[in-house]
Amino acid sequence: MYTTMSSSTTTTTSPSKPQFRNKLVSSLNDIFVFVGGAILALLLLWSFCSFVSPNSTITFNISSPTRPKPTKLVEPTNSETTPPMNCAQNELAHDPPDHTFYDDPTLTYTIDQKPIKNWDQKRQHWLAHHPSLAQPDRILLITGSQPGPCKSPVGDHLLLRFFKNKVDYCRIHGHDIFYNNALLHPKMTTFWAKLPAVRSAMVAHPEAEWIWWVDSDAAFTDMDFKLPLSRYANHNLIVHGWPNMVYEERSWVSLNAGVFLIRNSQWAMEFIHAWAGMGPQTPNYSQWSKTQKATLPDKLYPEADDQSGLIYLLLEENQKWADKIYLEHEFYFEGYWKEIVGSLRNVSDKYLEMERRSTAGGRG
Repeated sequence: MYTTMSSSTTTTTSPSKPQFRNKLVSSLNDIFVFVGGAILALLLLWSFCSFVSPNSTITFNISSPTRPKPTKLVEPTNSETTPPMNCAQNELAHDPPDHTFYDDPTLTYTIDQKPIKNWDQKRQHWLAHHPSLAQPDRILLITGSQPGPCKSPVGDHLLLRFFKNKVDYCRIHGHDIFYNNALLHPKMTTFWAKLPAVRSAMVAHPEAEWIWWVDSDAAFTDMDFKLPLSRYANHNLIVHGWPNMVYEERSWVSLNAGVFLIRNSQWAMEFIHAWAGMGPQTPNYSQWSKTQKATLPDKLYPEADDQSGLIYLLLEENQKWADKIYLEHEFYFEGYWKEIVGSLRNVSDKYLEMERRSTAGGRG
């Protein structure tokens, strides 16, 4: 019995109707809680499935409360949403069934290790599993700068402009390009930093037949220029230089190592190892500095540098390396800007004349 108290009277009432009403309210609350929880669970499931597969269509079937059907994910079949991969993408998306040199646990990209053995055979084996990438004379252009920003914002702006120039050239000619701003060896800084980058690129890009190093402050002045690769069929390193200045004058400026083309080959692996052996990461760096200065009388700086090291190998290890090195002097493979700027007018006039002839021929 429930007793209701008031200030004047005390009334005794029957508990049957209020008790039934309370039970009804409690049951409705339980139903609302259950339905709300079920809806919340479905929303959470829908959110999770949308996150996993945002383009999927989710179908819920709750027609039978005793035997619910599982959630079904329907993947879209529209070719516009899932474009087919080309041959190169498909090859790179799947590892070949046979092992390649990448499966060798001793493989290293660093320059302070011994050269990889049988590199030519390993490259060919890898290319056999990726035939769409085995393009003849494929070129990878590498450039780069120091890890930190320039002291002046103008310097960073110019580096960006120089890089865009290289990107435009590579886009026109179908070359790959990579910009490196990391020191791949902590002691090989400034001009020595290019050798670790080139060596690692050879391993990372076995599809590239040629690695073309171009200094960050170099720019292409003729965007239609094409490398005469047929001329270098029997050579592995192409650098701008003059044979008489190398072998007769033994001059420090007889060639320029700021731009060079090197074939991705076993020869290059061993040559870069010998070249880098004069660098600041070696315990004999101070001795190499003295040796280079004694070999090249006009060398200005006392420290060993990469350009002097290249000339030293041509002079002192000529029998081992020289027959595969091409000193390009028939055109400006690279040049000091003061020597180049004066000729730009002639280049512009040549293209203007070509346009005039093309226009005149079209009218005729």
